[in-house]
Amino acid sequence: MSARLESPAAIATGRPSGTLPRSLRGVPADGGPRRVRVGIVGATGYVGAELIRLLSLHPNVEIVGLAGRDRHDEPIGATHAHLAGTGLVVGTELPDADAVFLALPHGTAAGLVAGLVERGIAVIDLGPDFRLRDAADYPRWYGFEHPRPDLLEAAVYGCPELHRAELAALVDAPVAIVGSPGCYPTATLLALAPLARAGLIADLVVDAKSGVSGAGRDTKAELMFGEVNESVKAYGLGGHRHVAEIEQELAVAAAREGLDPGANPGIVAVDFLPHLVPMTRGILSTSHVRPTRPISQAEVDALYEATYADEPFVTVVATPPATKHVTGSNYLRVHVRVDERIGRIIAIGVEDNLVKGAAGQAVQAFNLVHGLPETAGLEQLPLAP
Repeated sequence: MSARLESPAAIATGRPSGTLPRSLRGVPADGGPRRVRVGIVGATGYVGAELIRLLSLHPNVEIVGLAGRDRHDEPIGATHAHLAGTGLVVGTELPDADAVFLALPHGTAAGLVAGLVERGIAVIDLGPDFRLRDAADYPRWYGFEHPRPDLLEAAVYGCPELHRAELAALVDAPVAIVGSPGCYPTATLLALAPLARAGLIADLVVDAKSGVSGAGRDTKAELMFGEVNESVKAYGLGGHRHVAEIEQELAVAAAREGLDPGANPGIVAVDFLPHLVPMTRGILSTSHVRPTRPISQAEVDALYEATYADEPFVTVVATPPATKHVTGSNYLRVHVRVDERIGRIIAIGVEDNLVKGAAGQAVQAFNLVHGLPETAGLEQLPLAP
């Protein structure tokens, strides 16, 4: 069966994806390699392209359908020339699948997810529609009333380093919804989480930079080469949308350590300012933290070593990293330095915004939700130069 994408009701039609536990989906009777059936909605954007690039080589995935607006069995190579070799086509119908990745503008996925989960399909939403826990935050930050607050309660924030156990628990859950993190929050949160867990954030200013691919593939005058080249600009002044995620998840990280909400005064109202820089890929997030107490470099180093020693994709480095160090990969590098002269902690995170900041992290969460090795399909080394 298939479902057309013109309406949420259409998505809800068709037979259930399956009644098997998620951990058994795609397991062949002949004992061959497991192949989970996956669909991608929003395949024509930059994030959709990265999902195709990663999942087409995933050892446990079969891409059974690509969907996009106003596409009718069009070769994916017509939109993304570098993916022509996959032989995939994109249309407006999505075949039945075990899991669906949604790479859609905000407010779009919220109306589609109910029909998908009713069919037993796991949903990994790369937009913001299932990132925030409180439905009341959506009108403020995204300008729409969330149509399914009940599903927000079931969704898991898809950062494995912060929510691994909850993602793994979705393997046998009747409803599996992953709200995949934003690109800026990923780099920022992973650079700051150890400090929040230790109750060390008295004041916080985040200065972040992103390449232009973070703005998507739609034609926009302000993203033309002549506007972006040889120029850097700040945007989102007065409260960028990603502030909501950053504040939410830093509070969650602290609460899980049993800390009182007042233990980190700086995470209540985060001062976050993003910048657009003239490069294609990459995010560098620099957090300036006034600690709640005096702290030494040795103590900070021990804190980060204990947090990330066993993480497959997060590396703590001794010198400030560059975005080029992670381009094309699912790796994120963190550098933390105590500036004793000014009494601040500088925490830097760098990532490829389209991989660890979007598609790669979504695949990482997908792996956990389906009981697969977390690193499956994601061990590509960074590209250089």
